[in-house]
Amino acid sequence: MIRFGLRLTLAGGREAAVRLLVIALAVALGAGMLLLALTGLNGVTSQNDRYGWANSADAPGAEQGADPLWWQLRVDGFDSRTVGRVDLAATGPRSPVPPGLPRLPGPGEFFASPELAQLIAETPAPQLADRFAGRRLAGTIGRDALPAPDSLVAVVGYAPAELQKRAGVARVGTIATTPPEQCPNGCWRGIPTSGLQLILAVVAAALIFPLFILIGTATRLAATRREQRFAAMRLVGATPAQVSTVSAVESTVSALAGTVLGFVLFFLFRDMVAAVPFTGAPMFPEDLALDPVTFLGVALGVPVVAALAARLALRRVQISPLGVTRRVTPRPPRAWRLIPLAAGLGELAYFVGRRPGTTNGQILAFLPGIFVIMIGLIVAGPWLTMAGSRLVARRAKRPASLIAARRLADNPRAGFRSVSGLVLALFVTSVAVGVMGSIAADRDPPSQAPDAAALFTLFRDEAAAPVGDPVPAGLAARPGVRGIAVTRIPPADVPVPEVPIGSFGWPYVLASCDEIARLPDVTRCAAGARTAWVWPDLAGPDGWTGGWPAADVDPARLSTFRTQSIVTLTDGSTAGLEGARTILQLAHPMLYSPYSSVEFGAESAKVFEGWKRLANVVILASLAIAGCSLAVSVAGGLSERKRPFSMLRLTGVPLGTLRRVVALESVTPLVIAAMVALGSGLLAAHLFLTAQMKLSLSPPGISFYVIVVAGLTASLAVIASTMPLLSRITGPDAARNE
Repeated sequence: MIRFGLRLTLAGGREAAVRLLVIALAVALGAGMLLLALTGLNGVTSQNDRYGWANSADAPGAEQGADPLWWQLRVDGFDSRTVGRVDLAATGPRSPVPPGLPRLPGPGEFFASPELAQLIAETPAPQLADRFAGRRLAGTIGRDALPAPDSLVAVVGYAPAELQKRAGVARVGTIATTPPEQCPNGCWRGIPTSGLQLILAVVAAALIFPLFILIGTATRLAATRREQRFAAMRLVGATPAQVSTVSAVESTVSALAGTVLGFVLFFLFRDMVAAVPFTGAPMFPEDLALDPVTFLGVALGVPVVAALAARLALRRVQISPLGVTRRVTPRPPRAWRLIPLAAGLGELAYFVGRRPGTTNGQILAFLPGIFVIMIGLIVAGPWLTMAGSRLVARRAKRPASLIAARRLADNPRAGFRSVSGLVLALFVTSVAVGVMGSIAADRDPPSQAPDAAALFTLFRDEAAAPVGDPVPAGLAARPGVRGIAVTRIPPADVPVPEVPIGSFGWPYVLASCDEIARLPDVTRCAAGARTAWVWPDLAGPDGWTGGWPAADVDPARLSTFRTQSIVTLTDGSTAGLEGARTILQLAHPMLYSPYSSVEFGAESAKVFEGWKRLANVVILASLAIAGCSLAVSVAGGLSERKRPFSMLRLTGVPLGTLRRVVALESVTPLVIAAMVALGSGLLAAHLFLTAQMKLSLSPPGISFYVIVVAGLTASLAVIASTMPLLSRITGPDAARNE
């Protein structure tokens, strides 16, 4: 029977070949996207782990080991890009070597990533190269130490006697391989792995369901014709086991061909996907590597799912060969189908105020709720379709509306099946837009900086903050520098005002009003004040028009207080901004180099933009998968019903009426279930935000409605594209008994 099944599959004529091709392409698309989603889970973890070595000072047992390194991590910047830098000095021949380096740089040497080395060569020395104090470029850093292909990374060598005198220097005897979960003193890392795991788990869940629907829809293609063929086999003596074998061979051959093609698509598009900065930075293609579990899971799981879908599609033949022809109206769906949908929403609502403390706990808390809601939409869809069709039937005024409504009411499961993929896509869209839009609204702070061209040098370690004049020589005369002001930490004998300015978290510090007056476009001191209470960045709250309150401190005493910050206002040019940063960084080598207000949120904004790209990919992928499912389902439905439609045409029903019937049969369940999916998606997003982040859902912007309208319009276009098929398959020949 296996050989007979192969013959039917591979040599069964044009119809069998088309069915094999469509099913294989659907399975290939599903398998390829599933592979990209699953390897992405491993890829972001691998990328994040390559930040670990730079944060070795925060790793457990960092000081253990022979001949430890003197180690200082520094997070620099250039033109709104982050530069990860490690200054180190070996204490002996057995000092550990960071990954990506052939050896440790000696005093007067440094290694740079290929991107940074090229940038140094193309940029004037005062803006970048001078930060390495005339050291020689000893070589480039390998990819083992680079989070991304375009990362800017430097490892700079020093003499131990020189480096160990700095504040913030640590002894490192072991190089870390993973980033720290917590870094209270500051670190250089990507998105925390815990957050990535939760987000990508939801992404994988959002993709898996539409993919399974696409595979199942394609596998059911021409199910009626195949049922008739298998029923004929039963009538001539074939056993149920033999029919099952033939059915399994057909579906398995298509699924295996599609799975192999899916792996081919994965490798074809892997480099392109890796270049998209989902995490704020692109990945190396090798990050999207297939591990044995993923390989075997997809290679075996996808064909099994396709075979099961075929078995379910042809299950009536297993009961009786006459079950195919003795067709009766199935029992109407019951209202209990709404229970899973309500249960999924209730599961998310339960964790509001009860969020688990661990990442695995959060995944186990929220993923089942998302899964159950998706299942609930599929389960509730037939009941919603039946309710909508009955409403349409009561209000029908044209034959097409009445025929479509009666057909939907007769078999609402089949009517909803064609649009189920798009319903899930709209649910995914509403969840993604709701979550990302609300986070964007919460993380979009008002502009508070005195000027986007102002460099802010903050001394976080009070014990190491300088006293006296901290302004480096030559900074004021640097081309592009427009003014400089220094803020000071008040000593214990100076009472700090209890009422803060505005609602943001900066503490009060002291500054000279004469220095503030020399800075253009910043908040001024109150009238008559010589010393004022200010914020360290000299920026007042958004919309605040008052002056800095006067402080009862003699300006002459300020130089005796420790420095909190240096605010350097430039003309905004790259030469002025980066030249000033170079001078400040050489004078005050700290963990965080001077940064501008634009750069302050640049890293978080970059990460957030990566998340938005990820959400857009999920949305577009879901809509594309749903569109394919809809096209296959509508076309397959037309093929299955060509004889009834041909009979209607022979009785005088115009072709235009039949087209309206097909359109209404697809649009009615789509509109009804889409409204429920959108409402459920926004409610699920609100519950997730409330439970996980203590945020409320922000009303979706115009882009949300554009996406929804575009998705529905594309669905109508898909339905319309199948109409020419209707005229070709409803000729008189199709009305003959087969």
